[in-house]
Amino acid sequence: MYRLLPTFFTLNFFTLCLSSFLFFASFNMIIPELPSYLTSLGGEDYKGLIISLFTLTAGLSRPFSGKLADKIGRIPVMIFGAVVCFVVSLLYPLITSVIGFLFLRFVHGFSTGFTPTGTSAFVADIIPFNKRGEAMGIQSLFGSLGMAAGPALGGYIAAEWDINALFYCSAFTAILSILILMRLKETLKDKEKLSFDHFKLTRHEIIEKRVITPSIVLFLTVFSFGIVLTVIPDYSEYLGIKNKGLFFAVFTLASLGIRIIAGKASDKYGRVSVMKAATLSMAIAMITIAMAENKEMLLFGAVIFGASVGMNSPTISAWTIDLSLDKYRGRALATMYIALEAGIGIGALVSGFVYDNKPENFFLVFCLGAITSFLAIFYLFTLSNKSIVQD
Repeated sequence: MYRLLPTFFTLNFFTLCLSSFLFFASFNMIIPELPSYLTSLGGEDYKGLIISLFTLTAGLSRPFSGKLADKIGRIPVMIFGAVVCFVVSLLYPLITSVIGFLFLRFVHGFSTGFTPTGTSAFVADIIPFNKRGEAMGIQSLFGSLGMAAGPALGGYIAAEWDINALFYCSAFTAILSILILMRLKETLKDKEKLSFDHFKLTRHEIIEKRVITPSIVLFLTVFSFGIVLTVIPDYSEYLGIKNKGLFFAVFTLASLGIRIIAGKASDKYGRVSVMKAATLSMAIAMITIAMAENKEMLLFGAVIFGASVGMNSPTISAWTIDLSLDKYRGRALATMYIALEAGIGIGALVSGFVYDNKPENFFLVFCLGAITSFLAIFYLFTLSNKSIVQD
């Protein structure tokens, strides 16, 4: 008999998903308005740093969050990231200089450097092996809902009130996610008390070699994400779209349903097979966006982009967990997220440099994303199936 809900859909799992929704909504609701806000401060030449600084800190903090998740627990790591979101959002309205704003973006990166690492490890702890793709699909679905609701709500708040009201709403959303996390029961066995030694890293604790392969694929595919986060707000304005969060809302909504389907497909047919479809979709999306001459074509590109992201996210997470050892699960996921932040950050930095606030450079910028996606496709087809779990 068909079950309406999977067996792992427990109260703990649902609570975690709800917290993920609020967490991702919190920091994503401000992203579409940040380029204009930085310009108002006199920093229009530094738009590429909005995302790059954020992802730089997230990447640098991953080895620490992975080790802490394996030592002191998943929940403290998740809560710390959400607290950073709350505090930094409250501080944005107090900053009136370009340097101060960029420093806050740097600090804000600690949020995604910690919370998603703890979240993924928590999910892996409570989900059976043969359901990981499906579970990651459902969990990332809630995160995507937050990513969709955040920019759309943020654009409305900024238009109806002002940017400061948007920052305060971001802070309020973050504190709600913290309150929900505090209701969860820790899943890590044999927890240790926090000590200074937990912040000392050996070279073996920075990168988990077992998950290098999915991390390389992730780096190449999310390069396009960095481009989108940096350039799409200006591109939307150039094409006459008033709500600069519309593209983000459309692509995120487009990714929702396919996440669960892709997760289940990767459980059945293998992670690499689904990733081939995801990377090909990303290349097509970037070409479509590059050629957009009106609102309709841009949003069509957003739909394809969303389909790619929806296939990519749960599959890469499940693939990483497949290849990792239980006792180093936090480290493995941290390695995956380092690749994520590096890809987004470098994509943002390069696209900001190439774009240079010149509309004639839009086409070239998005073509760069198509090129890195094709490189990911080539890499996937060179992999030996014998060395890949679940394929």
